[in-house]
Parts: sequence; C-alpha cells; structure tokens
Amino acid sequence: MEGITGSVLLMCFIGLIDANTSPSIEPGVFSICEDIPKDHAAFTILATDLEGDTLTYEINGPNAAYFTVNRITGVVSIERNLDREASNYMTLGVYVYDGQTGTQKELTLIIEEANDNKPIFQEPSYDIDVNENTAIGASLFKAEATDADTSSAGVITYSIDEVTPSDGSSLFSIVATTGEVRLKGSLNYTALSTFYRLKINATDGGGSCHYRPIKNYFSRVVFSFVTVVDVPDLDPQFIGLPYEGKVEENALVDTFVFRVTAMDQDTGVNDKLLFSIEDSTAAMGLFKISQMDGIISVSSDIDREEIGDTVTLTVKATESKDNIHGVQASTTTDVQINIIDTNDNPPKFYKCGDTADERSCVIASDFTGDVVEHSLGAVFINMTVKDLDKIKKMKLTLEGLNSDVFSVEPQSTASDSIVQLLVKQPQNLDYENIQTIVLTVIAIDEGDTTFPPRSQNDTYKLEVAEHSPAGTVLGNITADDPDTMDEGNITYKLLPESILLYFDVDPHTGAVSVKNATLLDREEFVKEGQDFGLKIQATDADESDTQNSQLVFGIEPSRYKDNFTINPETGVLTNRGKLDREALDPDLDGRIELNVTATDKGTPPLSTMVPVIINVEDVNDNGPKFKAPSYKFSVKEGEKGAFVGSVQAEDLDQTTEFNRISYSIDNGGFGSFIIRTFADERGYRGNLTVDFDLELDYESTHKQYTLQVEAADLEQMTATVMVEVDVLDVNDERPEFKPSEPVKVKENTTTSGAVGSFTAQDKDGNHSLVYELESIKCRCNGSMTDCSWFILDPTGEVRVNPEHTIDYEQCDLAVIEAQVVDEYTEKGENNSVTTGEMVIEIEDINDNAPEFILSNSVFVVVSESASKGTSVAGVSATDRDSLIHRQVEFEVTSVQFEDNNNKTTDMRMLYEAINTQQKDIYVGIIQTTEGLDTSLKGRYLVSVSATDSGKLSTSTVLEIFAVDESFRVNLKFTQSKAMVEKNLDEIIRELIFATKAEVEIAAIRPDVPESSRASDNTIVVAYFVYSNGTALTSTEVETLISDPDHVYILIALGLADIGKAPVVEAETDPLGYILMGMVAGLIVVLTILTTSLMCTRRNYRRKLKAAKAMNSASMVTSNNQKSGAVVPGTNKYTMEGANPVLNLNIDTTMVLDMDEDSSDVDKVSLNSLDDRYSMNEVSNMKSIQEEEEEEEGDDGGPPKYIEPLRAALAQQGQKKASDKPDVGFINPAFSTTDL
Repeated sequence: MEGITGSVLLMCFIGLIDANTSPSIEPGVFSICEDIPKDHAAFTILATDLEGDTLTYEINGPNAAYFTVNRITGVVSIERNLDREASNYMTLGVYVYDGQTGTQKELTLIIEEANDNKPIFQEPSYDIDVNENTAIGASLFKAEATDADTSSAGVITYSIDEVTPSDGSSLFSIVATTGEVRLKGSLNYTALSTFYRLKINATDGGGSCHYRPIKNYFSRVVFSFVTVVDVPDLDPQFIGLPYEGKVEENALVDTFVFRVTAMDQDTGVNDKLLFSIEDSTAAMGLFKISQMDGIISVSSDIDREEIGDTVTLTVKATESKDNIHGVQASTTTDVQINIIDTNDNPPKFYKCGDTADERSCVIASDFTGDVVEHSLGAVFINMTVKDLDKIKKMKLTLEGLNSDVFSVEPQSTASDSIVQLLVKQPQNLDYENIQTIVLTVIAIDEGDTTFPPRSQNDTYKLEVAEHSPAGTVLGNITADDPDTMDEGNITYKLLPESILLYFDVDPHTGAVSVKNATLLDREEFVKEGQDFGLKIQATDADESDTQNSQLVFGIEPSRYKDNFTINPETGVLTNRGKLDREALDPDLDGRIELNVTATDKGTPPLSTMVPVIINVEDVNDNGPKFKAPSYKFSVKEGEKGAFVGSVQAEDLDQTTEFNRISYSIDNGGFGSFIIRTFADERGYRGNLTVDFDLELDYESTHKQYTLQVEAADLEQMTATVMVEVDVLDVNDERPEFKPSEPVKVKENTTTSGAVGSFTAQDKDGNHSLVYELESIKCRCNGSMTDCSWFILDPTGEVRVNPEHTIDYEQCDLAVIEAQVVDEYTEKGENNSVTTGEMVIEIEDINDNAPEFILSNSVFVVVSESASKGTSVAGVSATDRDSLIHRQVEFEVTSVQFEDNNNKTTDMRMLYEAINTQQKDIYVGIIQTTEGLDTSLKGRYLVSVSATDSGKLSTSTVLEIFAVDESFRVNLKFTQSKAMVEKNLDEIIRELIFATKAEVEIAAIRPDVPESSRASDNTIVVAYFVYSNGTALTSTEVETLISDPDHVYILIALGLADIGKAPVVEAETDPLGYILMGMVAGLIVVLTILTTSLMCTRRNYRRKLKAAKAMNSASMVTSNNQKSGAVVPGTNKYTMEGANPVLNLNIDTTMVLDMDEDSSDVDKVSLNSLDDRYSMNEVSNMKSIQEEEEEEEGDDGGPPKYIEPLRAALAQQGQKKASDKPDVGFINPAFSTTDL
C-alpha cells in the first residue's frame, strides 16, 4: 500500500470443500412398443451420481403427458396410448436431481410398430356391371385396402368369404395379395342368377410388439354387388306352340287369320322382333304377316279347291339388332292354316274310264246307255256327278219328253256319286215305238244358287246287320251334275264325320261299306239343334188289311222319352223340342236309348219292342263360362314362379273338340305372370303363376295387378274375367340407416338417458330392427383409436358407459359405427349394406385446474436496483380445458424470505403477477411492487397461484435469489455523467465480455469529493450476476477485467478505479450484550481487513494510471520499439517480471489464488479470458453453485460463494485447445435493461 513500508500478515484459514457433481443420464435413445398398455412400464431412466446421492426423476416437455415417472426408481410408464402412425419417434425431457444439482436431458423414444390398425378399404362398396359373356379369367375390379401399420402388420391378404347366391361361389376368385377380383366361371343371365353379392375380406398380417409372440389380426369386410348384364347371345323363341289357324276360302284381303308371339330369350336385352313368312306349302303370296306384331292375314284370293284343306307357313322371328356374333338372331316355326270350305263350286258331270280312277274321269255333257225294252233295273250311262267343294249337297232331277219312264239315282247326295237311271215304267219301253230317248239329268247344288251335283235319290236306305265285318258293302251312292253333265268330278264322302267311325265310302264309286264291326250297332246320329226323324218299320205276318196286321207304334217310358214323339201309324220318330247335347247326362256321351214298340190291333194285341239308339252329336254351341264373376288372389313378393291362384271356366259342350279351353292374359300382367291350362273334373282351370324369370317387388310401383284373363275354346269362342292380384310384402328388403346429425355430449356426463339415437328405415311393412355395435373410435391427439365411452342399446339409443368417464382433454370426438339387423327378414340379407355412423362431439367443461410448465430457470433479483414494476421472474401454465375454460390468471398469494441460515420470515406483498399470453400458453411476469431491502441475504419464496375461469387453481412456489449490497461494485470513471451515460451500452458490453456475467447498473452519479464542489468523475454502481444466482464481488471483478484484452478498452472508456462495496455490519441481537467481548474482537479484525482492502484499492488506482500511461506510450513511435507498444516496467521487453500496470503475477498452474509476489506473469499472457468469448459462451461455463459447509460442528454461518473467476480461468485452457462453436445462453430472469 502507498505510504506504508511494512506489510500486514493475514492468516488465512482455508477449508477444502468437496465440489458436488451433477448426475449423469445415459443413454439418450430408447425403443418402446406402441401397444404398451396404460400404467405399464415402458423404460427406465438410467442415471448415476458420483457422490451416490439419492436421485429424483422428473419428466417434462410437450410429450410428458404420454408418460408418468416413478420419482424414486426412474421407471417411466405409459399414461396415454401411443400411436406410431402419428409419429414414429418422440422426444421426452428428463430432469434428474440429486438434492443439490440437477441434469436436464432430452431422450429420443423410437416407437416400435404394433398391429393396432384395421385395414381400410378405399371404397365403401364395389358395385360393378359385368356382361354375361365376359371371358373366364377376366379382371372385374380391384378391392384395394390400406393398413396404416408397417412391416408384416401392414401386409393385407384378401379373400372372398361369401357369395350370394351360394351357387355363385365357383364363379369368382380374388388374388390374395392384390385384391383383384377375377371371373372364375361362366356367367349366364338367363340360366343363372342375374346378380351376385360378394363379401370380400381384407386381413392384415397380424403382429404385436408388447405381447410378443402372440399375434393379433385385424380384418375388415366390404361388399361388392356384381350385376350380370344380359347380352344378345340367345335366339328368340316362339311361345304358345303349336300354331293352328283357320280362314275361309275367298276371304277378303287383310282378313285376320292368326297371330304368332315370340320373345327374346335375352330378357335383359328384350330386343324387338321382326316377323316374316319364309316358306309356304302353297304358293307364296296367299298370306302376309305384320312385321312388328306377328299378325297373319290374307294377302290374295284363296281357293281351297286349288290349294287344299291346309296351308303350312314357315314363320320367322328375327331380332332387330345384331347379337354378340354380329348377326341378327332368328328362329322359325310352322303355322298350320286350315282352309274352311265355302260352297263356291257347282256340281259337274264326269265320264270315267273302266278303272274308275280319278284321273280317268273327264267332264262330259253327253252320256249314252242301253236298256232292254220292257225291262226293269238300272241303266248304266257312265255318269258321275262331282262337287269340288268340301261340304256338298247335290240334288239330281230328270227332265225330258219321256222322263217319267225313268228316275235318277241318287236323287240327292252329299258326295261325289255315280248316277244311274232306274226304269220306272217298263211298259213304256217299247222298241217298236221308240228307239232313242233323250233325257236331261240336272244336278243342283243345294248350298247356294249354283248347281250342285244331284243324286238319283234323295234318300238311300241301306241295311246292315250289327257287327257286320269290315268291308261289307252296303250299297252304292251315285250322283251327277245337271249343269255340266260331267259326273267324273263327283266324289263321295260320308257326313257327319262322326259316322266315319262306323262306315266308309269309296270317294269315286260311292260304295258304302262297314269300317268297324265292333262299333256297329243300331244307333242313329243327329246333331244337336237339328231335327231328328227316323221311320221305324215293322211288319206283321198276319193277313194284310186286317186288324191283326195293322200296327201301332209307341215309345216305352224312359228318361228321355219326353224328348221324342212317334207317329203311331207311320212309325216316324221325331224329336219334341230342340235337342241339346248339353241337357243330356255327360256320362251318356250323347247317347239316348229309346224302346220303340210296334203293337198290332188284334185281340189280344201282340207287340214287339226294338231299341233305338240316338247319338246326339255335339256342336260348338256353347262358349266358355267362368265359374266366378271375378277373382282375387294374393302372392308373396320375391318368389320366381310362385303360384298365384286358379281360375275355372267350363264349356258346356260335351266333346273335347268343342269344350277344350285355353287361357291367356289379355291385359294388365305387364309380363309378370303366366297362366297355364289344366283339365279339371268339370271344365278347365287356369293356374296363374309369377313368371319363372321374374320376382315381384312389393316396394315397386306395382303393389296390385288387375289382370284380364281370357278363356277360349278351340273355335275361339271366348269369355273374360278380371283377376285382381295383391302383392304381399315379404321381408326381403335390407334396412337402411338414415343420416344422423352430430351429437354433443359434455365431458364427465353421468346421465343414464340416451345422448343420441340411430334411426334406420326398412321398406318392408313388417320389420323389427335391432341395432348392433360395430366399433367405437375416439379422436385422441388427432388420431382415431378404439374406446369404450359409450354403449349402444338394441333400440339404437346411445348411452354413456357408466364404467368410463368421458374426458374432453383425452379425446374430443367419438365416432360410433353400428349395424342394423331386421329380425323379421324372410329372404336375403337381414343387415344394412352400409354401417351407420354417429359422430359425438365431446364438449369441454371446466374440470381441469391449470398446470404449471416446469422450468429450470433460476430467478435472481438485485435488491438495490429493484423498484416498483421490476420484472424478476416468470411462470407459465396451461389448462387442458378449451376455450374460455382454459384462460388462466396468475396471482401472488404470499411472499416469504429464507435467509442463509434457513430461517424463513413472512413478508409483505413485495411482488405481483402481470398476466399475458403467448399462443396457448399463459405467462405470469413477476414484478416487484416496491423497492427491496438491499441488506437481505438469501432467497424470496414467492407463492403464485394459477386460476382458470371456473375458479379451479393450482399453485407453485418460486425461489428468487436476492443479490444484496455486499456485491455492489463501484466503478469510477474519469468522465462526466453525461459522457458515461452516452457510452453506457459500450461499457456494459465490455464488462460482460470481461466477466461473463450479467451487468446490472444500479446507479450513475457524479463523484463529488468533500473538498470539492464539482468533479468530472462519475461513479457507476453495478452488480455482476450469473444466471445461477451467484454474483461477483468487487475483488473478483477487478481480477477479471484486468485482462489486457479488456482493460485497455475500459480505460479508454474512462474507467479509473474499482471500489468495493461498503461492508454491511451485521445486525446485533439486542439481547446479546453478553457477547460484547466477542464483538469487539470482530471489530478489530474487520478494521484490519478494511485497512488492507483500502491499500489494495490505492494500488489498483496506481495500476490504472499506469495502464493509461501505456495507452499513451503505445502511440509513440521508436526505432528501438519492437512489434508492439512499449509498456514501462513490464516484462514484455525486460526480464524483471515487474508489471506496474496490474501489479499481478499469474501462475498458469494456479486455479484460484493470485500471488502478488510471483514473477510468472512474464510467461503467461493475461488473455486468459479471450475476447473471442461472446456472451453466448458464458452459458457453457459450469454454473457457480452455492454450497453450505457440511463439516461437523457447522455454526450456520453465511454460505461461501465460489469465485467465478476460478471457473473462467479453468476453462481457458480447454477453450484454446478446441474450436467449439459459440453457444448462446439467455437467462429469462433479467437483462441488463430490466436489472
């Protein structure tokens, strides 16, 4: 010290304190399974402490909500479900504390795959139309699904679980790896089903992570409706075969003959058909056909005698469009048309050769014959009378001068006949009187005004014994044509046709013969409606012209006796009233048997009886009649070929030829019904069925059909009846979900009532819908996961699951997927095609208190610089609730001060919280409400509460370390206050560079000595504080800024001296006067220390002056000067080692102490704190921790602070050995401006 020649020996007691090291955390990467259940261990934080202190574990960071940690063991367990698909890794902040120091580290967690996602089809359904002629092996569509899982769990295998109808299972296949559906068999629209429903399954590869080796598999199904499209590959088909029509000859052009009906067997195409006549057994052109509707009509004149009794047409039906082969498909059928004869030809006479062959007969008008005079018998004149009409009736008469001599036979005929002359008056045949007789034979056609052939006799009486052998000739019938005299064209035929069972006639000769001996019986035939007449002849062998030979005819009583009468004298049996075949017992088949008696008038009268069998032939004089005026049936929908009901009609005609009935649907069927005819016990019934290729649909527009059914006999006598068919609803429709609006449910709801309801509809009238749960997924942290918050009643009502609590902060949305099933389904699938979905929006309520965000910041306040409104600390918090519920307000609830002796004292409200917000985080800035006591040493314990809008709150305690006035450093500048304030930013920056600490300026004031009223010097009161709460004393500041790299700059800025803060006397306990002796000793010691420090201060003042002189010297140029400035008295150019600037010796081997007597300063540069350090590098220095002595017998004295310079000098060697990048550290507690 200046003015003192001696020295003071200070005894220093040095205590070695073991430095506490921070815990070490390893490793930094963990792999965990995403399917680890909640509350199960995921990994263990591995940390060690060299001192073996008990470690406490904490987790922090944005992902801390997914985990919980055992603070003692470090075992980290799952709090929320993990989702690798959302992120395959996450970071987790870990803080390990040993009771004194802590270590923060960020761990990387790799999320390993587990099979927790179902495959999802890209389409809700795959519906496709497929032509029935699609080639086998063709690709139909691709049912593609995705799985959010990776590895084998994301590999999807496809299969077809079910095909409806089941016989279509062999028609389709699917590629297991790609989902490509291919056609495996041939489709057929007509013979097979027209649609198929495929149930396609996508199953993932399975897997797990946490539960290895057990694998769990997920699958999902989707439906595909394959509609078979009909293509024109079948020929058309005529229906209602065989076809037989009739038309009269000479019918007018365009007369309707018959209508053919055809259909396209490709019912799905239903192409229009075009009709044409391709061939005819008669000349083409007689008939024509309507191209569109198949009506056959007359095209030109028809002559039955020319073309015959029948004409067969070959009719063709052709599709209007090309089929799949590029041609128009067609089919043909035969239509037989019967030509009904009309009486349009006159009788003609023919002369035939000896062979009597038809071809030998020629038309002639002159005929000759020979007769022996006075002879009886027939005269052969080779005359044959013919009528080309099918139905003929000719009457022959004889005219001429001697026509009385002869008679002509037959006098009438219904067939072609040989005409003969019979001698009636042989006495007039006298050759001597007449040699030639010319007669005229006239044949008259009794059918019309033309002249039919005429037989010689109107009636031929032929007799034959019953059961005569077949071929027995009864007689010859002959006829001629009086018009042409050409009897060669006359043919003979027996009528009615029913007699042909018994007899036959030679068509050329007219010879009548027996045809069937068995059937030959005494019977008479008469058509109903016609008059019957039969002469019963009998003879009596008694003498003629006596009573004994006179006969009286009568009819014996019988069932049908009253229908007939007999002339008692002539024996002519006739009908009484009209004969009606239908009035007879059907079992008699029209056969009436009468017993006719012939009784003579003798005495006693003798009689005989003969049976007379009369066959009443049926004619078509009755049309069909329905047995009911109308019919009403019902049929279930959806059944192909279902039986609907039967209509019944009867034709009273008794022969099948006339009473056979056929049914047809004239109108109202829309092609949906078919009617078929069946013989009934009486009449015929028509069975009405649904078309075998169609299904009725109750849900369509046709719920009721009104059919007009026609019954027709073979001769087209018709009757119609109305048939009403009601389509009955069959539960065959699948239910469908109605769209549902989103439902809102508040979290923590405990209501037992329904929060929402699924609604579905079923087109069927009779149904019972039951709802089944498919899945419930909740949106948690942006991804959908399975949850069980709700239950679904069979009625469709959705309720809250009482076993779970709805938490908005965990999941904010729920999606319920349900299926609806119709229990009354009778046909087809009973569930809906698509599932129903209900979206439930979880509404937030205020059920979460704010949560403080952990911070490792150390808060420090410089008591002297603090004033009202000074920000000293900060807290941040979030609230898991949403909207208004998450708004947080901070409030300081209490303030305490804990001194260095751990004594806690309640304080007034020295602090307050200012609320602000940064995005979703609420921040509370802790500010002082007044100036602080600068003498307090220790820390403030500030209780801060965070309260949301619902008055839910939580609190935390902040530790704010107080920097007391003992750390005040007075910096004296040789400049005015104004100049110092102007250069203040540069001064602070250089001080920070030198000390690596935050610089807090407490005051700037002029330095006014007592002996002077004015001065150009200025005192800057500053504090040098580190981010961990420690501060530098004035001595430590002097040491750090003595570095030439900084001191020159500071001197240039006017720094002249560094003064120490005044020593604050410890408060004495008023009750401790008994310790006055000890206090006196302490005062002595303090006096010595103060004297020593003052001397040191003067030395530094001298050093600063020397540095200033050096600065001036550096500006002088000298030839002897080497590369740098000449510093007087330094060891830069001399070997003395004296440094009058700093008066310090720096030994590189020393860590803390600085010996003023050492001369090693010439060996070591004072650039130990290189100016390359920026403020960012301060953070890389180890924090200076405040420690309490743990020695036994600790008296609880104030803690000792480790000199910051020690750490700074210790790192200099490392800094020069490595080129580490600058790393910044920002202390949010204060800045040079705030402090």
